[in-house]
Amino acid sequence: MDQSFMKVIRDRRSVRLFESRPVEEEKLSHILEAALRSPSSRSLNPWQFVVVKNPETLKALSGVKPHGGAFLAGAPLAIAVIADPQRCDVWVEDTSIAATYIQLAAEFIGLKSCWCQIRLREDGHGNMATDRVREILAVPDGLEVAAIIGIGYPAEEKKGHPESYLDSSKVHFERF
Repeated sequence: MDQSFMKVIRDRRSVRLFESRPVEEEKLSHILEAALRSPSSRSLNPWQFVVVKNPETLKALSGVKPHGGAFLAGAPLAIAVIADPQRCDVWVEDTSIAATYIQLAAEFIGLKSCWCQIRLREDGHGNMATDRVREILAVPDGLEVAAIIGIGYPAEEKKGHPESYLDSSKVHFERF
């Protein structure tokens, strides 16, 4: 078995504190290639991605979901994962896969990341977070914002969860 892939899986942890140094363009290109190569139902690829590096925009995005997205203000890079629900009935699944590919690609190249759920979340003022992100990023009507992934060099150390953390009682063979 290829141990490098399992190392990425084992080492990945959500990190919310990042160094201020920017992510190199070559690394960003790798992350975006991974996102664009992610599987999607019937290869319909209902996703689109908005790359954000502007600190003012990142700060604005951090306020769309104060309890789960505040970390975006300190991230040097974020990628909003957006979908066209008219293109594919399983856009939620497809965007989730793409977001996971983004996170795993970031981990593989020495970066850390954290997922900020946007879909079906409120902004803390009774409005939908999706609407605020749509406004900030000029997302066209009809598209849905699934999540925003904050990415950067970690300013905190988090080791992967030990194997004892895994709950093997969640695995069933042949029948539940």
